[in-house]
This record gives sequence, structure tokens and C-alpha cells, in this order.
Amino acid sequence: MSAPYPAGEGGLPGRIMSGEMAEQPAVLRHILDQGAPAIRAVAAEIAARRPRFVLLTARGTSDNAALYAKYLIEITLGLPCGLASMSTTTAYGAKPDLKDVLVITVSQSGGSPDLVASAKAAREAGAVTLAVTNNPDSPLAAVSEYHIDVLAGPEKALPATKTYTASLLSLYLFVEGLRGGDGAAAAILPELAEAILARRDEVKALASRYRFAERMVITSRGYGYPTAKEAALKLMETSYIPALSYSGADLLHGPLAMVDNISPVIAVVTDGRGGEALQPVLDRLRGRGADLFVVGPKTQVAAASAGFVLPTAGVAEEVQPILEILPLQMLAYEVTIARGQDPDAPRALAKVTETH
Repeated sequence: MSAPYPAGEGGLPGRIMSGEMAEQPAVLRHILDQGAPAIRAVAAEIAARRPRFVLLTARGTSDNAALYAKYLIEITLGLPCGLASMSTTTAYGAKPDLKDVLVITVSQSGGSPDLVASAKAAREAGAVTLAVTNNPDSPLAAVSEYHIDVLAGPEKALPATKTYTASLLSLYLFVEGLRGGDGAAAAILPELAEAILARRDEVKALASRYRFAERMVITSRGYGYPTAKEAALKLMETSYIPALSYSGADLLHGPLAMVDNISPVIAVVTDGRGGEALQPVLDRLRGRGADLFVVGPKTQVAAASAGFVLPTAGVAEEVQPILEILPLQMLAYEVTIARGQDPDAPRALAKVTETH
């Protein structure tokens, strides 16, 4: 099967992002075939140390992957889990007691100084530290006690695509390993990802609908919420369209007032409890006459203004985010191309963001 997003000819706008999106099914297979044993081994060692709490540290796209892990850890393990505020240690010099706390730092490059400093400080404060990166030779991997390589291969486009889905799958397998699971629910993902990416023409048609949008709102609940945040980030960094992401519950607490029939609303409807919890929000959006675009099951798409049907029948809710983001990556790419911009090289951005 030919790649639906081929690398293209030299110099064409978006050729790098296009090729990296196309690699995702192969990357997912590689993790399942080659990376899973090492991930299980790390998980077994950490599980034996019985952490009492989990802190997640990340920036940007990796922060959305960390938020996905937070849902996994709280729902499947029942462990308290928080997103760390790195400046408390890097800027303010706070010295929390992190004995028996698992600190997971997620970073594509593993090179951002604040992430490295935060992980180092956490280890010195007694934490069990795990780095999840696409670079086993990175400074972050070096200062952390444990490391998981997401095995995505070099990623050259500034917008992260394959490293995001690789991080999600690696984190899923890690959390499964912590509870002694085999991660079998992920086995179907490469095949389904390939089928989704082959539906490029559908997304191109949707992109023509939204190319002149001045603002977008993306919403979801549960496992789909990190997808909403990542989709908003992709749209902003590639097409420069202001995209606001909200939990469906938060959307009802004020921001719903800005929704009208002009600015599109994208709803990520997970097939499961998250989608059920989002239903009242979808009803309110339809009642306001919103231009509602749904990514989710066929029944939900049929009741929207437009949408993309996901093949979620029989797919565990906790791994659906790995599929949900794919049509939204494609949408960001196609909208950007339609607007005459290059998604490979968004203005003012660098691949490694050196925050301190």
C-alpha cells in the first residue's frame, strides 16, 4: 500500500511533515514488536518500588502526551497523579519531598534545559525518575534513573506527529506494565492507523471548508481531552489559526458564550464513557447552531455538520487517542497547505525549545 502522505519531491511545502505522518503505522508496529519488551522490563522494576504518587513533567506536544498518561494512571492504576510545575524548582528553588514518588518526564528531544534540570532536581529529592524520549543519548535520559525510547526515528518537521503517537503508545504500554497487563488492546492500532491515513481525500475536502476560519474551538472529555489539546496546538503552529481547547465540562462554564454559527467547533468524541460524558455538551452546541465537526463514531458524525468517522468498534477506549489525533494532524496539514503556508517550518519556532 503506497503512503497516503508521500515524502514528495524536494522543496515542496509540507513534504517532511507529510512523510512523517505516513510513517506512523510502521512506528507503532516497531514499538509493539521491538520496544514492548524493554518497556515492560522498566515497568516491572518501577512497579516493584511501589510509588505512592506520580508526577508528570513535559512541555508542548509532550505535555499533551503526559496528560494522556495522567488519565491512564488515575483510571487504570488508581494512583494520584499530577502535572508538575517545573518553575517551582527551576526558578524558585523549591525542594519538595519526592521520596517514593515516580516522576515521569516526557520529551521528544530530551534536550530542553528546564526539563533536564527538573528531572535532576526530582532525583536528588528522592524521586524515582523516568525519561520518555525519542533520544536515548539525550541529557534528559542521562540524568534520569530509567529511560524509555519511543523508537520514532528522526523527526525533522517542526510539528511533532509520529513522536506524539509513539509517546502515547509507549506510555500506554508502560502503564499496562505497571499493573501486569500485556497491552494486547494496542495490537490493532497499526492496521487501523494505516486505514485512517489512507483517507486523505476526505480530509482535503474538510480543509477546503475550514481554510478561511478565523478561530476554532476544540473540545472533548476523558481520554479524548489530550487529543483536543494536541489538535489545537497542531492547528495553531502550522496554520496560525487561533484554536482554543477545552474540556467539555469547562466549555459549559463560560466559554460556550463565544460559540456561534461561524467559528467551527471540533468535538473529539471517544467511543466510551468519555463520549457519553460529552453528549450534553454536543446537545448544547447543536442548540446554539454551531458549525460542529465531529471526530468519532459514525452515529455521532451523522448528527454533526461535518466529521470524520473513526473505526473504533471493538477498540478499547484508552487506546483510541492514538487513532483520534491522526485525522486532526491531517486536517492541520491540509488547512495549512490550502492557506499557502509551509507546515514543515512554522515561523518563529525551533525543533528543540530551550526553556529554562
